[in-house]
Formats: sequence, structure tokens, C-alpha cells
Amino acid sequence: MSYFDTLKDQLNQNDIFCRENSIRLTEIREGYAEAVMSIDEHKLNANNVVQGGAIFTLADFAFAGAANSFEGTKCSSMSSTINFLRPGSGNHLSARSQVVNRGKRSCLVETEVFNDSGKLVAKVTTTGFFI
Repeated sequence: MSYFDTLKDQLNQNDIFCRENSIRLTEIREGYAEAVMSIDEHKLNANNVVQGGAIFTLADFAFAGAANSFEGTKCSSMSSTINFLRPGSGNHLSARSQVVNRGKRSCLVETEVFNDSGKLVAKVTTTGFFI
């Protein structure tokens, strides 16, 4: 099993919140990760669309995969900015995270969240700190 497969399995198993809320990492490679979240009635808000916090959690989990993909490092988010572009709807949402800059102590990661029609739902920029 590769380092990236082991990391993906570890994060999927150890993140209890994501595991219990049907959010899982589907791909990790150096500086990149993808995650998916199934949509059910427990993730909807009063307007019958995916609650913003659920969308952010999906993006944050994809960030974790990308930012922690460098062997021998651990990363935690310091700050994030999210822009919601359209309501989350459909059967699932997916997130793709890419490290755009990696320094010695921090990184900058951009994440895009898509609905199952491939339309952009949210864009997130996160600064991570290597611990």
C-alpha cells in the first residue's frame, strides 16, 4: 500500500465527525486531495439546500488531505475564507483541494466544491500551519 493510500485510510478512519456524516477522502497525492459527501435530509437547512457548515466541512476535509500529503509533515488550518457561489443540492458534493504554495512553516491551499452536475458551489482558500 502506498503512502497516499495509507494516509487516506488513516484520515477517513480517524476523523470521526466526517466518517459519521458520510464525508470521505477519495484521492490523495502530493499536494492534492479529493473528498465527497453524500447528501441526505440531515445535511439540509431550512431552505432545503445543503447547510453551509456541511459544505465547509467537506472543503476542510479535502484541505486536510492535500495539506497533510507531504510525507513526514502534519498540518493544521490557521484560517479559511469561503465563498458560496450557488446552493448545494443533488445527491452528493465533491471537493478538490490543491496546495498552491508550500513554505517551511505554512501552506496556501485552494479548494473548490462541486455539485453532482459539476457546477461550482463554493471556493475556499485556507492557510495551513505545519506542526
